[in-house]
Amino acid sequence: MAGVKSLAKDTAVYGLSSIVGRFLNWMLVPLYTHCFAVDDYGIVTYVYSVVALAMVVLTYGMETGFFRFANHERWNDPMEVYSTALISLTGSSVVFVAATLAFLNPVSVWMECASHPEYVAIMAVCVALDAVLTMPYSYLRFRGRAMRFAIIRLVNIGVNIGLNLFFILLCPWLMEHVPGSVEWFYRPEFGIGYIFLANLIASAVNIAMMIPELCGFRWRFNARLWREMLRYSLPLLVLGVAGIMNQTIDKILYPSLVSDPAEAMYGLGIYGANYKIAVVLLVFLQAFRFAYEPFIFARAKTGSHADREESFASYRDAMKYFVVFALFIFLAVMFFLGVLRHFVAERYFSGLKVVPLVMLAELFFGIFFNLSVWYKLTDRTVWGMWFSLMGLATTVILNIVLVPQISYMGCAVAALCSYGLMMAVSYIVGAHKYPIGYPVRRIALYFALAGAMYLAGVVLLPMAGIGEFAQYAVRVLLLSLYLWTVVKIEHIRPAELLAPVLSRLRRR
Repeated sequence: MAGVKSLAKDTAVYGLSSIVGRFLNWMLVPLYTHCFAVDDYGIVTYVYSVVALAMVVLTYGMETGFFRFANHERWNDPMEVYSTALISLTGSSVVFVAATLAFLNPVSVWMECASHPEYVAIMAVCVALDAVLTMPYSYLRFRGRAMRFAIIRLVNIGVNIGLNLFFILLCPWLMEHVPGSVEWFYRPEFGIGYIFLANLIASAVNIAMMIPELCGFRWRFNARLWREMLRYSLPLLVLGVAGIMNQTIDKILYPSLVSDPAEAMYGLGIYGANYKIAVVLLVFLQAFRFAYEPFIFARAKTGSHADREESFASYRDAMKYFVVFALFIFLAVMFFLGVLRHFVAERYFSGLKVVPLVMLAELFFGIFFNLSVWYKLTDRTVWGMWFSLMGLATTVILNIVLVPQISYMGCAVAALCSYGLMMAVSYIVGAHKYPIGYPVRRIALYFALAGAMYLAGVVLLPMAGIGEFAQYAVRVLLLSLYLWTVVKIEHIRPAELLAPVLSRLRRR
């Protein structure tokens, strides 16, 4: 239980930057959906889907590889591992930018930006900078410097949001009232390009803040270590590509699966905006991921049978409480979707029906990530590659079949089926190859409990004929009942959870 408390503490700190940052970025969605046409927002959705895929390719599993080899018994110098990985990512990122600029026009046509190739050039440099930054961020996580990690991320997010507000709101106002103050640099026709430019400047600021992590040590490149890291990480690259394509391939394929190009970008804009409503669960998943990889690899270094059993108990508890909190977030979003929907313009409300499917799909992916512990610790990452490829194939096939029939709802159904299949197969294989003994019955009980709460609060309650405010009051009671039930089943004592906080307050 002590290990899970440590994991929870790190998740909370990493979650500070993720939750605040994602929430603030989430607040940009109404800005985009009100200031830009739906099809323009569709282009933004499309570009960032391609960027997400490029980011995985450019990091090629080195993040997880760094944690593995920095904790490896055969490599006792983490700085050599860090330096080797950093040089590798820097070199490949430079090659990527050069290649993109050399073939800028055809790449721009492919990315639906033929009239604005500068969008593609900006995002190519931005994604390259972000790929290099993954290693300093990983180093901060390895050293347990969660607070510096959070501060740098929050500054990055603050700069990005501030520039979005400056370019999209303030500059047009100044252009109308005091044109001489901005017309020397501001061009209204650049449009959504200012979203990408803000992202680039924020990444450059991030690089400047990471100078202490990029200097102050001897840069060394160990070719033998690098080859071993590649052998370990390349299956993770395939896993990562397949995984991110599971999240983005629907948005990349969607325009080609819809016969009318104008309708394609319009539908993609609707789907992309409503996908953002699921950001609360995505934030929790990201914060958990940041804390979980250092957590599992640090515990893998212990060798005795007792240590092994203690580690397994920590993995079981981590899975159980992950599901508990993820289901709570799912219920909270679904219970208050009537309020949350106003974060997008009213013309996007037709896509709200994808939200429960997308959130449940992301929950399944989170469980799949928890299950990945067995093949990461046993250096059999090729299994993760096969699981992800299987999920990708499912996503592609179902999108091809369903999107022409039910539009963007087909994307959501495909994601749910894909992640559900990956989760189930990973559990079955892992139970045979590296049995950890997850509390499946207890987890199933919590799914059943959340399902009953959903049925009562979302399906049956609106039929009761009571006012909207009363419905929200009942839903708060249902959420409280869910938490109370978990506390009773797990024999959780609230005083134990508050003890670390109270102790710190007393010291102050």
